[in-house]
Amino acid sequence: MRPKQRHPLQAIGLMSGIVSQLVGSILIGIFGGKWIDEKLGTEPIFLVVGLLIGLAAGIYAMFRLIRQYFPEE
Repeated sequence: MRPKQRHPLQAIGLMSGIVSQLVGSILIGIFGGKWIDEKLGTEPIFLVVGLLIGLAAGIYAMFRLIRQYFPEE
């Protein structure tokens, strides 16, 4: 069975989607945690929690995007 031939621009699109989802979710987590810390007066707690939640959300979104790109595998 012959593997599917994909265009190189599809790979570039996949990589840029992965990077933007990872970076975007991490930044949202960091800035959201920092904002909550400023409102509540708890300096690094929610920043770290927001970073971890953003990282987990970015990894989850990355796996969903890869699964969408390779549905049969």
